[in-house]
Amino acid sequence: AFFAIGHPLIKPAVWIGEVLHTAPGPLVGLLPLGFVLGNLAVLALLATQPKVRLAAPVVSAALLVNFVGGGLEGSVSSSDYNLALDDGVKGCPAYEQVRQPSMDGFDITKYDGRWYEHAFHDWTQFSEVYDTTFDIELSGGGTRWLDDFGVKGPSPRSAPASWDKSPVANGAHYFLTATYDPKTPGVVQESGFGATFPNYIVDVQKGAGGEYTEALQFQCLQRGGVRIFEGINYLTRSPDISPAQLAAMHERARVAGIAPYGANPTDTHTVEFAPSRSFAVDNDWQSFWSALGVDKLLALLETSTHTAFERGE
Repeated sequence: AFFAIGHPLIKPAVWIGEVLHTAPGPLVGLLPLGFVLGNLAVLALLATQPKVRLAAPVVSAALLVNFVGGGLEGSVSSSDYNLALDDGVKGCPAYEQVRQPSMDGFDITKYDGRWYEHAFHDWTQFSEVYDTTFDIELSGGGTRWLDDFGVKGPSPRSAPASWDKSPVANGAHYFLTATYDPKTPGVVQESGFGATFPNYIVDVQKGAGGEYTEALQFQCLQRGGVRIFEGINYLTRSPDISPAQLAAMHERARVAGIAPYGANPTDTHTVEFAPSRSFAVDNDWQSFWSALGVDKLLALLETSTHTAFERGE
């Protein structure tokens, strides 16, 4: 429910950020005078016009319902907001139906470390973010896993005027935990977003030393035989990927049989990666968020989650 509602809230929030940081006039503190005057005009309109004041929440609610309804129809975005049930194909496949020969002899310990997500089909992710990483930490001899899902947002492409003023311009993290049974290699039972679901590692590619350099992940969840969620991740060990490399991953997804579930160029979102990743965003807005303690809260969440995982909690 959070993500179904989150998309129609984040998109206007990003738009408001662009309006804020492109508004004319001198700064009044951190806010352009034009933005301050515009907000005062809107507040005055709401205060003096009862019909407008009554209509505003009704129109907002109608737009929200329309957006969610479009997601249920699959007409908003086929990559990051397709809420349609059983669209195209019915239910979820078994792992054996999508598992590729590259998974023979799969070694979960080689999956440890940082992965960069270059494309996804997943309505629990947002197309406005960038520099998306999965940091996999294994413990218990590879039977437990912590996925540190890191993002920054909004991206410079989606919000060219406001991306560096965001409270998560330097990153935010969400954590998913999982168990792994070596008797079912390639299948991770992952927990996050209020549910436990199978995360299929469908395909891996190896480097010269046998290390895993690319991976395709596929999550599918059904209730009563009806598919209610599918997620697909295109992962590599490098933040850089060529069009030919991404096309080859799409082809391997097609061969695996997961293209009808969204693993194809039309139904995936390509993740943006910033050209320079070594710097921290530092400006007056970041100082403002820091004064509010946002950075400390994000750091506390990250540290406490890793500590609890290491303790086996």
